[in-house]
Amino acid sequence: MQKIKVGIPHGDINGVGYEVILKAFSNEEILSLCTPVIYGSPKAATYHRKAIESQTNFVLVPSAAEARDGQLNMVNCFGEAELKIEYGKATEEAGRAAFTALEASMKALANGQIDVLVTAPINKNTIQRDDFHFPGHTEYIEERLGKGQKALMILMNEQMRVALVTTHLPVSKIAANITQPLIEEKIQILYESLVRDFAIDKPRIAVLSLNPHCGDNGLLGSEEQQIIIPAIESATKKGICCFGPYAADGFFGSGNYKHYDAILAMYHDQGLAPFKALAGGDGVNYTAGLPVVRTSPAHGTAYDIAGKNEADENSFRQAIYTAIDVFRHRREFDKSHAHPLRKQYYEKRDDSDKLKLDQVTEEETL
Repeated sequence: MQKIKVGIPHGDINGVGYEVILKAFSNEEILSLCTPVIYGSPKAATYHRKAIESQTNFVLVPSAAEARDGQLNMVNCFGEAELKIEYGKATEEAGRAAFTALEASMKALANGQIDVLVTAPINKNTIQRDDFHFPGHTEYIEERLGKGQKALMILMNEQMRVALVTTHLPVSKIAANITQPLIEEKIQILYESLVRDFAIDKPRIAVLSLNPHCGDNGLLGSEEQQIIIPAIESATKKGICCFGPYAADGFFGSGNYKHYDAILAMYHDQGLAPFKALAGGDGVNYTAGLPVVRTSPAHGTAYDIAGKNEADENSFRQAIYTAIDVFRHRREFDKSHAHPLRKQYYEKRDDSDKLKLDQVTEEETL
């Protein structure tokens, strides 16, 4: 079978993007699982490689269509242009370079030249421009390749999956954006992702409260009674195993998260702070709910250690593994559900003439 092609935009060139990419592919065993294609600059990659004394090699290809199996491939998005690398600095040039590489990889994903996208970290401020006015990758990919579907951010490792109702919002705006329809929408996306992307039959979902102590029966807020509980009840009526709301502090502190296939948090830090504290260096950011597969490491540009050969590549490596697994699960799920068997018997509640006529016609043909 043809190997899965993994597109990798190089991210912020002043951060640890190239370092974790080069380190992840220093072990050639990963090349037996996929065909990687970096979208970036060979000069920038060489600069980073020398800085960390990496022995990882790459080959230049004109496009992902010509990518070689068993090699770390690179599509040069910058020609002969020199990119100024300033470790640990947020610069306009680095933001422009990150956007150029991201755009090239997005076009390749849309055209089917690559199968999945694994993004290196960007600086969300310096990448802003007329063509990118989003708070992060998640929102950008949703608009560009979502085809009307809504994205759901999931942070995950082998221990847990934490999804978010709201993502990159100021804290002052969180409560106003927590609505029953939005929570129901996120629960549905999460459920479908667990079934299709992770091959989990009848997944169990825990929903966190918004307020401390679940609002203490309205003393500390009414969102639980008026919004979150009705959303959980609505999802339950649809056959989704959904439980809560749970107070976030006790839920993670007691280890209760281990009993569920996924947790839905109300806002960014409510879910990500405990996740990153418990996950260590193997966390992965997965963008669920979209027609395309995209993952990333669960860390940022790490300016403070850029160029020092101190970055841990494990999160990036796990992001590659996750993208491959999700792509395979989707392929198997879609294949098994592509051509369902026609109904060969009558249901007692369905005695329509059309059903009977179809059955008679089938029997006469046989």
